[in-house]
Amino acid sequence: MKISTMINTLLQAQADPKHLEELGYDGLFTNESKHDPFLLAAVTADRTSKVEIMTYIAVAFARTPMVVAHSAHDVNSLSKGRFTLGLGSQIKPHITRRFSMPWSHPAPRMKEFIRALHAIWDCWYDDKPLKFEGEFYTHTLTSPMFVPEDKEFGRPQITLAAVGPEMTKVAAEVADGLLCHSFTTERYLREVTAPTIQRVLAENGRAREKFRLVGMPYIAMGETDEALEKAIVAVKRTIAFYASTPAYKPVLDLHGWGDIQPEMLRLSKLGRWQEMGTLLTDDILNSFCVVGNAAACAREINRRFTGLFDLTCGYTSGEPGLPVEVLSQLRQLR
Repeated sequence: MKISTMINTLLQAQADPKHLEELGYDGLFTNESKHDPFLLAAVTADRTSKVEIMTYIAVAFARTPMVVAHSAHDVNSLSKGRFTLGLGSQIKPHITRRFSMPWSHPAPRMKEFIRALHAIWDCWYDDKPLKFEGEFYTHTLTSPMFVPEDKEFGRPQITLAAVGPEMTKVAAEVADGLLCHSFTTERYLREVTAPTIQRVLAENGRAREKFRLVGMPYIAMGETDEALEKAIVAVKRTIAFYASTPAYKPVLDLHGWGDIQPEMLRLSKLGRWQEMGTLLTDDILNSFCVVGNAAACAREINRRFTGLFDLTCGYTSGEPGLPVEVLSQLRQLR
């Protein structure tokens, strides 16, 4: 299991990547929250030479396949082939009200989005005619002046974020890996996600060895009781936020906790974020999150996810990323 962390801001992207690479992280992720994930990835690529760089995630439906094809190509070229395109669908309110883009049939649309990407890259890298006509996307016009010339590193791999079964199936059908949402549990991964991936890969004649599962478990870490309690409060608030999302209810249902989702949604609409976190039981916390000092968190990540995740990051204290203290402990367990 390889280990990654997250670059969350432009300041981090300018200052931290080389140091993080030297510390021994195998990958550096960027995300779409406060900044453009491709810009963060490009700055990170320019300051590193070995680590894998991945968008975890870039919101696909906020863009068109052609726009993503160019952005992903440019970062992959800049990084000399070290870039992996991580895509996600987001949810309808964000696509329609934050990005002002169309929303419909997310799983079929995502499958077509990725196939359109490959059709564009087939044109660029394999000199095939650009002729993609789908239900949601059409790409049939190009000319040599629009085709990148720096093609020696080829197309990036594509990973896809999913929680539910339909998007998980899409990942196994057309992507090179699955980005597991932090709002999942070891039980859900082993009983639902991994079997779905294995079945769909087999149905499509694809090898599991060439498909990656990438994870980002919640981490509540503290070396003192006071620090640990503060971390637990922050992580509970984050878990509660995602528990309010109807699309993620199947994870709760598997454990028999589905009844909390409507209440979390009600409180979220009232803006009662702090109260939401206090409603989570210790069982819920410990199923979604590894808890303890750095050594304990590393042991639990190793126990839960070795052999399941091929690459893991973390989500701690309200921000994605795997603390260097946990990295150090995990390296000792390799």
